[in-house]
Amino acid sequence: MNRITLGIICGSTFGILDILIMLPMSFENNRKKWEALSSAFIDRWLLGFLIPLLAVAFPIHPALVGLIFGFLLSLPSAIITRAYAPIIGTGILGGVIIGFITKAVIAL
Repeated sequence: MNRITLGIICGSTFGILDILIMLPMSFENNRKKWEALSSAFIDRWLLGFLIPLLAVAFPIHPALVGLIFGFLLSLPSAIITRAYAPIIGTGILGGVIIGFITKAVIAL
């Protein structure tokens, strides 16, 4: 499997999982809920898409690449929402898991 295909699969899976985590949350109105869910999906999709691509560029284990970029790409959303632990935590956890998946699927 090539890196782009893996990135699309990992990004889509991570984005859907993040939406499922957020669905029980309450929001002021449906517009705010739609904005939050679509923003979370795009944020996590990008994270899942980029890690398989970036893992090749860095001479470190892909799980460490996932940890670093999971943190860095989650930080802006965490600062805006002031929900640091859940956003950064899921970003790091998802990034590390995607890093291990990348290592297992793609020969680096």
